[in-house]
Amino acid sequence: MDPEKYCRVHLAERIDFTDDLAVFRFRPDEALPFTPGQYATLGLDVEGRERPLLRPYSVASAPHEDVLDFFVERLEDGSLTPRLWDLEPGDTGWVRRRIVGLFTLDRESGRPRHLMGATVTGVAPFVSIARAHQHALSNGDHSGEPPRMLVVHGASHPRELGFYHEELATLEREGWLRYVPTISRPWEHPDWDGETGRVGDVLRKHADAEDFTARNAVAYACGHPGMIENAHAILERAGFDEEHLHEEKYFRA
Repeated sequence: MDPEKYCRVHLAERIDFTDDLAVFRFRPDEALPFTPGQYATLGLDVEGRERPLLRPYSVASAPHEDVLDFFVERLEDGSLTPRLWDLEPGDTGWVRRRIVGLFTLDRESGRPRHLMGATVTGVAPFVSIARAHQHALSNGDHSGEPPRMLVVHGASHPRELGFYHEELATLEREGWLRYVPTISRPWEHPDWDGETGRVGDVLRKHADAEDFTARNAVAYACGHPGMIENAHAILERAGFDEEHLHEEKYFRA
């Protein structure tokens, strides 16, 4: 392993939402710059391997935070995630120093609205973008009219939305963000009073209601490939062109 390419990280906290969904908060030994929406390559040492076992994950934290948050789904047949679930606070791993990716807020388009659809862990890059934007507003670092964001976040069950349900709902009070959590198995949760249906089923509904259109918005989809394909087709029919449709697919191992 080339030590110049990797930074040591220490697990500061793990927050479990379900048996197979958790946030892992790693504190790096040095500040690692990145743009909200990008992904980091996380690795663990494995006996018998010369290099760490590496996998890319979108960063959910914002650049001003001193930890790197990863919203992770455990895959029983995965090579890395079962090892993540064995970690205790204080255990160490590695992150590639270069945090990369093009799935960031599209400012070059000049469009003031950003329509975002996510399934479960796919909300991570949007959380990073929202946290960074709120931090900039709080510190007076943003000039002009702030962009408007609409985040549709889907899961089968409410607990799979994690604490992002509450966090994004709180940010919604600031006025520049609209957050729509939706679940696809509402019959199992009679107390749920939010939106129901898959992301693709409700994305156009809320985009139309909030006036996020092909004329004024950029669209993003992140998470399950099936949702992305569905959302892509729906948004194309609504007039969005390829230039203003961005996607980040999470594939199962």
